[in-house]
Amino acid sequence: MRFAFVFGKEVMAEVPVRRVPRQARSRERLAQVLAVADRLVATEGVEALRMVRLAQEAGISAGSLYQYLPDRDAVLAALAESYLERIEVVLAELVTASARERWEDPVAVLVDGFSEIYRRENGFRALWFGQHGSEAIRHADRAHKRRMADGLRIVLLAQQAVPDRDWLPDACLSAQLMADALMQEAFRIDPEGDPKLLRELKFGLRGYLAELSRRDD
Repeated sequence: MRFAFVFGKEVMAEVPVRRVPRQARSRERLAQVLAVADRLVATEGVEALRMVRLAQEAGISAGSLYQYLPDRDAVLAALAESYLERIEVVLAELVTASARERWEDPVAVLVDGFSEIYRRENGFRALWFGQHGSEAIRHADRAHKRRMADGLRIVLLAQQAVPDRDWLPDACLSAQLMADALMQEAFRIDPEGDPKLLRELKFGLRGYLAELSRRDD
């Protein structure tokens, strides 16, 4: 099952839970649990996330916590999906903006926009850069990458940066995967994003888009 909750003050995200709480108070309690989990992961790392501690700091009993999130993997999966949801909200904003204005450098707009997420989301970096990927997280990430690639396709077509061809979805997925790998490495090196790697990422994506714009098959 999935549960929608306000994560911080910005995004309504849906996360998988064992049982969806029906009462408003219970829903608020679960949202608080996930907010505490995000804080622990962001400030102390994934290793600090223990179910008993999580329940204590969220102000609920361990039994109540286990009703919704049975173990640490379930908490991490819920956090992962909430982080991915927040990234996709940024993508949706870029899709909307791309339809109403022309960008001089679409690659810079996209890379700079997503770099800001990495800079401010300490919990996301701690989870994604560690060795804590369960099958549920990997599944969510694969689906996320395909949604991101589709959003990229919409943006590039709106900016008239590439032709609309049958191969475009695969090309956008390839661009997204390449960008994701290099951006992660840039933020592993430097919490602010290694400027040299981010520069090379922009060069690489611009070159790839230039090749795609000339592709006629």
